[in-house]
Amino acid sequence: MVAPPVVPTVDRRSVVRLFSRLRTPDGQADTSPYYAELRSMGEFVPAPWGGHLVTSYELCDQIVRDRTWLVPDSEWRARQGDATRWSAASSREMSKTLPGLNPPHHTRVRRSVGNMFDRNTLDTLKNSVERTTEDLLDRLAEQLRDGEADFGAVVSDELPVATIGQWLGLPPADYPLLRSLTHDQVFAQELLPSASQLAQSDAATRRLREYFTALVRERRRAPGDDPVSEWIRTWDGLEPDRDAADEAVYRLALFVVLAALETTSTLLSTTVRLIAEHPRQQAWLRAHPQDIPGAIEEVLRHDAPTHVVSRVAGEDTTVAGVHVPKDQMVHLMVGAANHDPAQHTDPDVFDVRRKATHLSFSGGIHYCLGAALARLEATTLLTAVLGRFPGLRLGRAPEWAPRVAFRRLVTLPVINP
Repeated sequence: MVAPPVVPTVDRRSVVRLFSRLRTPDGQADTSPYYAELRSMGEFVPAPWGGHLVTSYELCDQIVRDRTWLVPDSEWRARQGDATRWSAASSREMSKTLPGLNPPHHTRVRRSVGNMFDRNTLDTLKNSVERTTEDLLDRLAEQLRDGEADFGAVVSDELPVATIGQWLGLPPADYPLLRSLTHDQVFAQELLPSASQLAQSDAATRRLREYFTALVRERRRAPGDDPVSEWIRTWDGLEPDRDAADEAVYRLALFVVLAALETTSTLLSTTVRLIAEHPRQQAWLRAHPQDIPGAIEEVLRHDAPTHVVSRVAGEDTTVAGVHVPKDQMVHLMVGAANHDPAQHTDPDVFDVRRKATHLSFSGGIHYCLGAALARLEATTLLTAVLGRFPGLRLGRAPEWAPRVAFRRLVTLPVINP
């Protein structure tokens, strides 16, 4: 008779303390020792607030690709009750966008956009990304003449909103508003948001809804060859109710902007931070520019923009010897899984020559639709930075937002002596 697997007993207070430390400046600056501590508790760790934390690469990869595991959609959130974070207006709104849908609803919406960033679209966007990158680096160079500059504010926050804004045909005057609202809205997607953070997210979500519903009305009155106009034409063919069609298009526009701005901005800043901290690897990439795309994959593995992905059990199941009832949530600790020593040799070492595998764009039917665009922006930016700023270094320690699920560099001070 085969003995059942031994499930380690984990002290709830130890997990709470670990997550508290993750939110500190030290924890944000280097998550790896905290994730190593979490992995030492097991690959399937009870979460103090309910459900489990998944820490191993293999298990995270398995769950994210398994269609019996679902995203927490609107019906699941409603079942959690009015007194939970899931009842917040911003949370309910996010559950209606593509990342919050399960089949068959997900299938229908996903098919309506096709391959959003196919080769032709990327070829069209490439020139725009290159031009914008050069313009932003011109501004950076001007500021660096006086000493220190904040790379995040000058470049990383600007390139994603300019790229997606130009693609959607949004007025550049609206970019600061969209950046600000996106920063606030993301709290609804954090691991354990506070009541004040949820209120901030609710307010941002209301303003984003006003903005994008007005955009859909404008494009319906005067359609063009932009993506929003194309989505209107597509949904008019799928949905006989015009109001329902417009609602579907609004949710697509909201999803695209939310997905494109926050995570890509973080990826760009993280790329520059890691390269600035590793001058020898910076020199290697200048001598071997063909390795730049691989370096971006290593950045994604080493410090992904998103460190937590949540799923719920679609049926009663067993994971790592633990019974998981239907509807129970698990948090895939992607940041920890990407540093799993069972998957990577010396996982805490940043190495641009590594053949990096990672879960930073999720997987399965919810694989990131904008992955190719994020890679294009990061590759274009790193190539230009290496060519224009041979001595780029950190001016002082960066400042991080105290988050767990969604990383954000608030400031990235750089110098180019």
